[in-house]
Amino acid sequence: MTAPMRPADTHAARTSTNRRLLRLMATSAFFCLSAMPYGFAQTAPAPLATSAARPFNIPAQPLASALNAFGRQSGLQVTLASATSRGVTSRPVQGSLTPQQALARMLEGTGIAFRITGEGTAVVGQSAPVESIADGAIEGELLDVISVAGDGISRGGVAETVIGPQALERLNPQNLADVFREQAGIEVGSSLPMSQKVYVHGIEETNLAVTIDGSRQNNKVFHHMGTNLIDPGVLKAVRVDAGVAPADSGPGALAGTIAYETKDARDFLDADGFGGIGKYSFNFNGDTSLANVTGYARQGGFETLGYFNIGQGNEFTAGNGDVVLGTSTNLINGIGKVSYEAPTGDRFSISYESVSDDAPRPYRANGADFPGARPWDPDVTPYDIQRQNTVFTYTDSTPEGWWDPKLVVAYSSTEISKLTYLNPASGLPTPYTTSGKTDSFNGKFENKFSFALGNVIAGIDFYDDTAQLYDPYDAATEKATNVGLYAQARLEPWARTRLSFGGRADNQWFTGTSGEEWDNAGLSGNVSGEYDVIENFLTARAGYSHVWAGIPLAENFYMNPAWDYAGGAEPVTSNNAVAGLKATYQGFTLEGSIFRTDIYNARVVTYSNAQFGAIRARDIESRGFELAAGYEWDTGFVRVKYADIDVTIDGLQADSDTGNYLATPVGQMITFVVAQRIPQWGLTVGGNVEVALDYDDLPTVVPDGWGDTLTTSIPGYTVVNLYAEYRPITAPHLMLRLDVNNLFDETYASRGTYGQDIADVVPLYQPGRSFIVTASAKF
Repeated sequence: MTAPMRPADTHAARTSTNRRLLRLMATSAFFCLSAMPYGFAQTAPAPLATSAARPFNIPAQPLASALNAFGRQSGLQVTLASATSRGVTSRPVQGSLTPQQALARMLEGTGIAFRITGEGTAVVGQSAPVESIADGAIEGELLDVISVAGDGISRGGVAETVIGPQALERLNPQNLADVFREQAGIEVGSSLPMSQKVYVHGIEETNLAVTIDGSRQNNKVFHHMGTNLIDPGVLKAVRVDAGVAPADSGPGALAGTIAYETKDARDFLDADGFGGIGKYSFNFNGDTSLANVTGYARQGGFETLGYFNIGQGNEFTAGNGDVVLGTSTNLINGIGKVSYEAPTGDRFSISYESVSDDAPRPYRANGADFPGARPWDPDVTPYDIQRQNTVFTYTDSTPEGWWDPKLVVAYSSTEISKLTYLNPASGLPTPYTTSGKTDSFNGKFENKFSFALGNVIAGIDFYDDTAQLYDPYDAATEKATNVGLYAQARLEPWARTRLSFGGRADNQWFTGTSGEEWDNAGLSGNVSGEYDVIENFLTARAGYSHVWAGIPLAENFYMNPAWDYAGGAEPVTSNNAVAGLKATYQGFTLEGSIFRTDIYNARVVTYSNAQFGAIRARDIESRGFELAAGYEWDTGFVRVKYADIDVTIDGLQADSDTGNYLATPVGQMITFVVAQRIPQWGLTVGGNVEVALDYDDLPTVVPDGWGDTLTTSIPGYTVVNLYAEYRPITAPHLMLRLDVNNLFDETYASRGTYGQDIADVVPLYQPGRSFIVTASAKF
């Protein structure tokens, strides 16, 4: 569980909520309203245009890579049936052309059909259900998404999952748990957005390379909190590499990667003009409202986007009818982006995102009640979370020959402040503010070399991470700086064969709370491939990676300036392997895979000033298999996924307490998803079912813990969610939607939630039956 809180910092006076609100409103309003001078004389938004000529320079290469380049240079979103690209080499495209002309020239002689829709999407593939996507609907979800917009968030990895823009729209997510709720192998613990953690095959996200718009996230601040508070309303797409990840995903990809990409103006406009979207959701369980507005514009190479969101609400009720204390909503966040693309194709972009959550939370914010709680601790206490992300990006939209560069320079930070209460008998001032902050200054420069067989991306990246605890008695700081060189090749050397392989060389400089320094270096490598055993029907895939990740920073709230590091912590390493088969036939899909991840010397810390307090390490193993089946038709789909995940820590079954920053027990998970569009009515209906089977493989006592006794099993649950969405045929810019979540009022804590495996701990239950009404308008 956790050690009692100790004296910590009196942090500098914090900005009030009202001032933060005004600052965010002003920032977002600037980005939204900056559109107005561009199109002020217009009486209506400019129509999306794809007829304007623009420069293209795309060498002959595998079709999936060529379409990534086409997306960047045209500004269009591109969806592609994955089987369509296999073994296909594009024709070269060069000159001033319309997107229609450029795509036709690229596909000349391949027999592959395409269509550019009025919504700025290029749909490619002989069997692509073009009309259903053009009418806005369920997704390139009806397809396997290969490329999403100009940045091509998909890398085609053998263990990759992409949740694209249309999938996010269909999910209507209120938090991160909703984003991943259809993925049986990805769990999100907790019902509070500020304490939610993502687990990929049971491994916590702090062991993955997590980025937002390419910016590294270093957010291991407090074990009772989450690590990445994100408003799904800003997301365009999410990519997850489970286990095996490419070298160009960044350092620290011990168990894979999670890459979040946010929206920009090109996702709404493909020509000069301006517009906006207003959206409002109301959840009757807790009377919680989420209201946001997005404004965007393009003019003469300039682009701007502003998004502002505010959430307010009360505590929700669980399925058992009890109000879950500390679950009210007080969220304020926004993002602003400005970009400029010169006639030469040089593109510069800068974005700033800010998220603030300062509602009262349970005293230990990842659980409702803990055994042995100190009598002077309140049930709830104010928490203040501030996360910021600033990213500068340079790309060339018209690469020539082997020159296709990308530069990213970013700064991210997360700060958590809370009140700490002492025993009144101590005579010390109580309560007082405790605060921890992590930040990361990071970046990379890389270039893509494209040729007939595929492409190679090579580059250099760096990070400079700091973890700080502000404390008048024993303030502490750890730092880590890393420089890495990497290269990743993605080739189609023979018919029906796709290979990806690469490596990294990293050097890390680590500084402990004592001021001692250590210098470590290591190598990482990966190899994966796909082979079409039966063309257009059966594909085999496999991959392996070894990852060196240096020494991770300790949690801020555990750091101790008196730590004895002795010879220093050992760098963390991992091995990952995956293999599987996928069959597709006339809309039917059937696939299966096995996986294994082993992490060695994963660092865990305690406040103790003895040597083990700073450099204790554990070994983690996650292994299992996944199965999936589905059928797609012109206006809908049905899909089922199953995952069986077994996780151990030092050879014992994982538990949620020992697994802080490491792993969580998962077991067997099943998800069902169905969606059906009725075009003549403008109606889409669907739903999903999440099933967690009973988990019975727990140890009896938390290893080296605080004497906590584990339960004999974690109970299973079945949750049904339904929705209906209406877009009038005569006014498709309007949308009205009803979600009914947890239809049968199940009382449960989602798998991955802390404490559900510990006797006497009351975990944070999920909301009971919830009716959510959403309305949006595009103008």
